[in-house]
Amino acid sequence: MISRHLPFVLLLLAGIAGAAAAAGDTEALLTLSDHRFTPAEIQVPANARVRLVVDNQDPTPEEFDSHALNREKVIPGKTKLTIYVGPLAPGRYPFMGEFNAATAQGAVVAR
Repeated sequence: MISRHLPFVLLLLAGIAGAAAAAGDTEALLTLSDHRFTPAEIQVPANARVRLVVDNQDPTPEEFDSHALNREKVIPGKTKLTIYVGPLAPGRYPFMGEFNAATAQGAVVAR
């Protein structure tokens, strides 16, 4: 009887473990408005996984691009997107909006 339900139980436990791990992530909110990130610099703890929530309030899409963070994601206009990074060693990790690189600039600073 138990063996028949084992796959379901294992899947349920994996989901609970994943949710618990995600709950321990550091969360940072970035707002994109008028093709600018606010705040332009985010302070996060070093050696921690970070959940960046990007709220694109502009009507047009923007591409979050960071070679230092190894992330590249298009965020449609008027939507939010979550980007996971880290754990990050101490340092400065620049990012930009690829579609508006002259104004959409920022950095994650891990300390």
